[in-house]
Amino acid sequence: MMLFNSIGQSYSNTRQADKRIVDRLIRLLGLEYSASVADVGAGTGNYSIALAEKGFKIKALEPSPVMRSRAPEHPNVEWIAGYAEDIPLKNNSVEGVISTLALPHFSDVERAIQEMARILKQGPIVIFTFDPKAGRRTWLYDYFPYFWDAFDQLPSLPEVSYMLEQASEQQTIVEAFSLPPDLKDNFAAAGWRQPQLYLDKLYRANISSFRKTDPDVVGKSVGRLAADLASGRWKDMYGTILKLHEMDAGYRFLLKK
Repeated sequence: MMLFNSIGQSYSNTRQADKRIVDRLIRLLGLEYSASVADVGAGTGNYSIALAEKGFKIKALEPSPVMRSRAPEHPNVEWIAGYAEDIPLKNNSVEGVISTLALPHFSDVERAIQEMARILKQGPIVIFTFDPKAGRRTWLYDYFPYFWDAFDQLPSLPEVSYMLEQASEQQTIVEAFSLPPDLKDNFAAAGWRQPQLYLDKLYRANISSFRKTDPDVVGKSVGRLAADLASGRWKDMYGTILKLHEMDAGYRFLLKK
C-alpha cells in the first residue's frame, strides 16, 4: 500500500492507457459497450476511464487512496476501495473482469482469481500480465536485473492459467502482446527501444520495480547505462534492437471466456 501511495503522486504522468492495449482488452472481453466490468487493481484508472469512454460501466477496485484520488471522475466509473483477495462486490454482480499489470502486486494470486470468478456472471476474465520466462531477454536484464525480482515469487503463466480454469471451469486462452516502440503506458519494459528514457528519474519513479530497489543500486545501474550510451558502448552491444518494430518481452493476455 505504501509503495502505491508514493507512486500514485505522479503515476499518470508516464502511465497512460495505450490504445493498443485498450483495443485488445475490448476485443477479448467481447461484450456490448454497455456491459458492467470490474477493473481489479485499477491504479489511477487509466484503463477504467478508457473503457468507460466506450460506454462500459466500470467498477474500479483499488486499495491505495492516493491512486484513487488521482483518478479523473467519469460518470461510468464507480470507485471501490478494496483488495483483489477480498473484493467488496456481490456474487454474479458484473459481466466482465479485467486486471492490467496488477498480478505481481496481489498478496495471493489464487485467492484474487477466485474472487474475480465469484463476482462474475457467466462472462470473461481478461488479465494482462508479464512472465519474464516467456519473452526475449533484452539489454534491460543486463542493466536492471532486479527488475524481475518481484516476479520470482509470482506464479508462472501455466500456473495462473490453471488457477483461472479451476476457478471458472473454463479453458484459458493465452495471447502474446508484442511491445511497440511507442507505448503510452510506460511499464517496466516499455522503453525497450529508447534506453535514454531510463535515465529520467520521473520515468523511473512510476515503475514499481525501481521503487522497490535500493536507490544506491538503481543509481549505479543508471550511471552505467548513462556512461555506455555516452560512449557508444550500448549501441555497439545492443544497437540491433533499434531496427525492430516490436518485441516480445513476455507480456501476455490471459482470457477466460
